[in-house]
Amino acid sequence: MRTQICHGRVIGALVGGTALVLAVTGTAFAHSAHRTGLDRQVLPAKDGWAAYGTGTTGGAAADSAHVYTVTTWEQFKAALADGGSAPRIIRVKGTIDADGPGCDSFAVPGYDFATYLQTYDPAVWGRTKTLDAEPDDSPEGLRRASAARQDAFIKANVPAGTTIVGIGKDAGFKGASLQIKGVDNVIVRNLSFESPLDCFPQWDPTDTADGNWNSEYDSAVVHGSTHVWMDHNTFTDGDHPDSTLPHHFGRIFQQHDGELDIVKGADYVTASWNVFEDHDKTILIGNSDSASTAAVDRGHLKVTFHHNLFRDLVERAPRVRFGQVDSYNNHFVAGEGYSYSYGIGMESRLVAQHNAFTLPDGVKAGSVLKKWKEAPVTADDNYVNGVPTDLIAVHNAEVPQEILQSGAGWTPALRAEVDPARAVPGLVAHRAGAGRLC
Repeated sequence: MRTQICHGRVIGALVGGTALVLAVTGTAFAHSAHRTGLDRQVLPAKDGWAAYGTGTTGGAAADSAHVYTVTTWEQFKAALADGGSAPRIIRVKGTIDADGPGCDSFAVPGYDFATYLQTYDPAVWGRTKTLDAEPDDSPEGLRRASAARQDAFIKANVPAGTTIVGIGKDAGFKGASLQIKGVDNVIVRNLSFESPLDCFPQWDPTDTADGNWNSEYDSAVVHGSTHVWMDHNTFTDGDHPDSTLPHHFGRIFQQHDGELDIVKGADYVTASWNVFEDHDKTILIGNSDSASTAAVDRGHLKVTFHHNLFRDLVERAPRVRFGQVDSYNNHFVAGEGYSYSYGIGMESRLVAQHNAFTLPDGVKAGSVLKKWKEAPVTADDNYVNGVPTDLIAVHNAEVPQEILQSGAGWTPALRAEVDPARAVPGLVAHRAGAGRLC
């Protein structure tokens, strides 16, 4: 159901002795008092895995002392830290810049990128030894210290019982990394996220035969948390798409990680009516095949994706390990550089139904699914370029060396509303993303 935001009365409030955060009073819907304001809406019943058990209410129960309107990164962090374990609502107004004064401000004394490149040039360093054992006073050690400064600045830890909601059509974050870590009951809605730009990627000469630059910072990460609802948000690389990034050692100087990662035993997550666009490694569910990771993730990572737009992505929409993932009524629009949409990983049980795929000439339907490990998949009633398509059958025909088995072994029960697959592109185009709730 679409809703509209109306603004309540805003008053100043002291937090920790400073007037960094503004408390909000008054009704959220001045024109329609009988309706629940956007900031106090909760996840509807049966709306994906986040509705399981206790459901997801975020900060809906917050009293007036724990409702904040913020316009800066400092105010936002102060609102997250204020109030202990009390439920809170944080209303984001405008675009908040979490980049700080820039990459140079994070660099520790002595760090020099030119020296880093000279020291670890494969012609000098080789391609068989990592940089992990480099001492603290080495170029790599100084890179690590600089990266730690950026890490502390751009990450924001979201406490339990929190709703973060954008006010109006232009609310969001630039360069922020929301850490939903080890908590329960969080709602994030109506926000645009421009991906963080890692100032200090690490060179790994052993990552593939050619080496790779590896970056940190997802726009949002759900790490060991439960009951999380991500709704009507837009995730993008914004002004810094991969096409603008330089190359060093013959590899792209990759400064982006994921847009949304769900890892480390996280559970009961619903991602609905979001836009994920212009990105490479988009969504990771479960971050390793290792035995230690399996011990944490096995039986968890229950996630629902519905009515999302995945546009101009390369891969991972999502890539799944271990998770029991339900993906329905999404629209996937492939663009330049497209690799795959669904990654079938270790012990995953993906159900992909009633979705629509728009593929350009030259991209075959068999590439929608990518097999990484042996795991069964359910993929019914999906349309490719308006034509009903058996995604498993076309994959197996086009990629016979990676045969997928049909039948994930479970039937999703938590679906609030299922639309006809052929109607999905129009619905998602008009309703998904930030700014569509106001």
